[in-house]
Amino acid sequence: MALHLDHDLLRSFVVVAETGVLSRAAEQVGRTQAAISMQIKRLEQALDQTLLVRSGRGVTLTVHGERLLAHARKILRAHDEAAADLSGTGLTGSLRFGVADDYATAFLPALLRSFARQQPQVFIEVVCASTPRLLERLASHAVDIAMISLPEPFAPDQILRREPLVWVGARGGDAGRREPLQLALSDVDTIDHIEAKASLDRIGRAYRVAYASGSIAGLTAVARSGEAIAVLTESAVPADLQILPADSGLPSLPSVGISLKVSRLAPSMLVKTFETHVRLVMAAI
Repeated sequence: MALHLDHDLLRSFVVVAETGVLSRAAEQVGRTQAAISMQIKRLEQALDQTLLVRSGRGVTLTVHGERLLAHARKILRAHDEAAADLSGTGLTGSLRFGVADDYATAFLPALLRSFARQQPQVFIEVVCASTPRLLERLASHAVDIAMISLPEPFAPDQILRREPLVWVGARGGDAGRREPLQLALSDVDTIDHIEAKASLDRIGRAYRVAYASGSIAGLTAVARSGEAIAVLTESAVPADLQILPADSGLPSLPSVGISLKVSRLAPSMLVKTFETHVRLVMAAI
């Protein structure tokens, strides 16, 4: 008997695999958690294989689940491309999406994968940079839409979500206790750079900006070395680094707001569709 892989089941499985949490996957596909669980069970029964391992922290893929995920993405992409092409309803074209470095690792994969499933004929060019540099690109129309950081205070309707700024250092390191404090900060006009210096000035803590980098990869590399501490948004902290605790003698930092900004007063339908998509996905993350 030939095996039939139901597209609806595969789509739910891919969302579960990408989010790692059943409740979050249910929100994204507009179903209840119980319905998502039943779909995964039906898929496992059809394949006679266990695809997911459930735990208190979410779900992880088995070896069979990893194999199916690779096939499922190919199947769904081909299906969506054919449907969009034959129906004439899919969007085409390209857009340039700017994203602050802090948010690229945390949010970009889910945003791009889910949009590609919905609009497979759209090409998205991604530009990663600090918020001030993205604002420059927006002003010159070098990017069409950008995810940026806003400083406090901000109105709730201005932002997608609030992200705390945190001090970050190497696990087991002593960089946070050195005098003067050695800092690894991004561009001088970024919120993390400004707030880090202002907060230390307020408590009279001696410091030196020992390392400067416009890339989050550079900042995290310095923090890993144990030679300095950095300031990142909480969602951007890699698992191998630690958020320095409140009793470390460092001052508290404010939050930033994640916001979307488009480059034109009358954006194209493609840009408006992508903006709506980003807002929906970020609300579910």
